[in-house]
Amino acid sequence: MTRIAGTPLSDVDKRLAESLGYSGTQTASVVGISYRQLDYWARTDLIRPSLSDASGSGSRRRYSYTDLLELKTIKKLLDAGIKLEQVRKVFDYLRKHVTADIASAHLVIEGESVQVCDDGELIDVLKNGQGVLNMVFSMSGMKNELEADVADIASEILEDQPHRRIG
Repeated sequence: MTRIAGTPLSDVDKRLAESLGYSGTQTASVVGISYRQLDYWARTDLIRPSLSDASGSGSRRRYSYTDLLELKTIKKLLDAGIKLEQVRKVFDYLRKHVTADIASAHLVIEGESVQVCDDGELIDVLKNGQGVLNMVFSMSGMKNELEADVADIASEILEDQPHRRIG
């Protein structure tokens, strides 16, 4: 399959690439972190790849689209000045309490506090004191940003697959 960089993938191609998953190198590139940082987060259980985890020498991690969304959110929180220990608490809370798609969550960063907007109510995930409102971003906006970032990687994944003959 040949694709010109920057051209949109069809929905079928996107779903196929997402089901095949993203390598650690592709994931680190899309998220904007180093492979070493990604490896550390996986080894310390901040986020484990949901499609295929490393299981010894030579095995490869495969990350899902949802994993990429979570990783991109982690990076945004760190970039906003939230400490890694607090980011872990935020994701523990999200995984336990956000029943819908994580992309539907709205996070509010207030000083060194992170709040989740749930049904119009702000819930302080870290239980810190009050701060000055710094930044508000929605996970759905993060999802749109991620979709743009993975378009070229998805075509690489599809091109790496062996060609099959049908019939």
